[in-house]
Amino acid sequence: MWKFIVRRVFLAIIIIFLGSFIVYGVLRAMPTSFVEAMARQRAAASATTGGPTYQEWLDQLNESYHMNTNVVSGFLSWFGGVLRGDFGVSWKYGIPVTQKFGETIWYSFLLNIITVFLEVIICIPLGIQAARHQYSGFDYGITVFAMLCISLPTFFLATVLKYAFAVKLGWFDLYGLVGRYHQQLSQGRKVLDIMHHMFLPVLTLAMLNIGGLTRYTRTNMLEVLNADYIRTARAKGLSERVVINRHAFRNTLIPLVSYMSYLIPSLFSGSMITETLYQIPGIGYIAYDAMVAGDLPFTMFYSMFGLILTQISLMLADIMYAVVDPRVRVN
Repeated sequence: MWKFIVRRVFLAIIIIFLGSFIVYGVLRAMPTSFVEAMARQRAAASATTGGPTYQEWLDQLNESYHMNTNVVSGFLSWFGGVLRGDFGVSWKYGIPVTQKFGETIWYSFLLNIITVFLEVIICIPLGIQAARHQYSGFDYGITVFAMLCISLPTFFLATVLKYAFAVKLGWFDLYGLVGRYHQQLSQGRKVLDIMHHMFLPVLTLAMLNIGGLTRYTRTNMLEVLNADYIRTARAKGLSERVVINRHAFRNTLIPLVSYMSYLIPSLFSGSMITETLYQIPGIGYIAYDAMVAGDLPFTMFYSMFGLILTQISLMLADIMYAVVDPRVRVN
């Protein structure tokens, strides 16, 4: 196991390094950047006073932000700072990248941890029951609902929910994490206010993800229920509850471990589209604004953070395989 972990860690480092380099190269190749926008603003402001021209400002800012080197040299300079724990200062927000990350990450974590909890308690039981009653009306209903959730685009579902619950019914606000009078509320009412504003974003994310996990659970449960050892357990006279809970469900967990491991990056990397549509100040929304502005330091930190989370989740999935399946430990 230790040799396996060491190999995976070494491979993860290579993937993170190469992935970061690709992201850096793409950002440097973008037709516009924060530096050019800032140079235009400063040139326009100094035009009436005979100050530096746009090109002079651009050269000065490129040198200040180390953008006057080639892509390889620029990336190695940035990566050297990362190894020293220096991720730089956000160009858009004007504060250290890690400080801005710490201010926003918990909004995304709260939003996604609630969503994941709802997914697990809803999808797994629905998938199991649909598999137990294959080709019944209940199974067809769950299948149609799951396929509908999988097919809906995020922006369309969010728009429909906001139109129905915010515009027509007036139950929720269209945007934001808190209400207009949030600061005047008591501590308990502030928590309720945040929960009230979280309802539509959580509902959007849950509906988008419920379909995939439900279908995945149903498919794997059907495969397990048709196995020989399940027929043997039933032939021995075991109750259906024992067959499902003790024999079938444990083996269904094996493929679910792999599927759910990909939920870990979303817990911390945020849900960019949903947070942007509802203007939740989480890491996804902030990263989107930084990318649009060409904020290279923040975008690079966000990308590397996502790469690291993905590699950790894949490694945890392999370890959890060994926990739920003894055959993996033997091999």
